[in-house]
Amino acid sequence: MTEEVKRNYLEINSLADLQESEKPSEDYIVDLIEPTDFQLNKFFYKNIGKKHKWVDRLIWTEEQWIKYVSNKNVKTFVLKNKKDLVGFFELIIHSEKKEVEIAYFGILEEYMKKKLGGYMLTEAIKLAFSYKIKRAWVHTCSLDHKNALRNYLSRGMKVYNSETIKVKSA
Repeated sequence: MTEEVKRNYLEINSLADLQESEKPSEDYIVDLIEPTDFQLNKFFYKNIGKKHKWVDRLIWTEEQWIKYVSNKNVKTFVLKNKKDLVGFFELIIHSEKKEVEIAYFGILEEYMKKKLGGYMLTEAIKLAFSYKIKRAWVHTCSLDHKNALRNYLSRGMKVYNSETIKVKSA
């Protein structure tokens, strides 16, 4: 059985286009994970992704996870509330193209509905442009959180491509 999924590709070409969302409180901070920790990426991928059918990496071995997070062009950031983990995003730096892909982006369920997505995306875009790029981009689809597309658009990102794909459903 298959279902149709609408996928949108969005980009932002300048920090001047960023519509920032305010930091919810001083208790929240975005940190780069150094040294890399594949278990953290795997934890977020599984826990956030289960509601959005993130399945590609579920079959990865530990070796595949380690190789991925150890790639010098992959940076993982976590949003924390004091010491509690709230959400994460991965940036993939494409230096040769002068662009950064926001590869995965999500907030744990217990922190949903607290207006944290806008702040975390603001930080993701600002961090992406710190790599001296010409654009940051992301794709989202109809399986993602219902506010995902609205969040990207609200931060100043623009849709540059859309497609409908068929995916196997459980």
